Amino acid sequence: MITVLGIGPGSDDLMLSGYQRYLDQADLVIGSKRQLGLFEIDDSKQKQLPKLSRLREFLQANLNRRIVLLASGDPLLYGIGNWVITNFGSEHVKVVPGISSIQYLFNQLGLSMNDTYLTSSHGRQPDFDFLLAHQTVGMVTDQVIGPYQIAQEIKKRGQHRRIYVGELLSYPEEKISTYTEATVENRDYQMNAVIITNA
Repeated sequence: MITVLGIGPGSDDLMLSGYQRYLDQADLVIGSKRQLGLFEIDDSKQKQLPKLSRLREFLQANLNRRIVLLASGDPLLYGIGNWVITNFGSEHVKVVPGISSIQYLFNQLGLSMNDTYLTSSHGRQPDFDFLLAHQTVGMVTDQVIGPYQIAQEIKKRGQHRRIYVGELLSYPEEKISTYTEATVENRDYQMNAVIITNA
């Protein structure tokens, strides 16, 4: 059985109660170096997250073991939980929810999530015409299509939006910035989520 364990944005006080029992019962815990560093886990039970092709092979060969796969944010909101279920079927997978970085950012700003369109630019090309038809959008981004690129797409269409960018959310280095499409800086944004609104 594979348990995909949502661990929230990163801070331990934002992890849902009960996560420790999954770690205690696991034969093996898989995650990134950063994720594994959040917990006290015996070295013999830890495995750093490999590339997805290797991860698929490893999980297939170890389905008889109790495996916990750590997932930042919420596993089923543009997270690895979707990939695990697609590859191994829901009968072999248990997903434990977590607080998503998008959800956390909305709450930090005191903005309602009602009627928000949720999406991601991570490894994909968004349809910006469709996306910008919505009043409010919450988006997980990557280094290819991040806040600056989003702003350029808004400008190309002659539209105006307020853009909130949350970086390293829930970590001590957390940074939340407010821009318009004209003021977004062209720089690297660290582990970020974006809210786009014309409200």
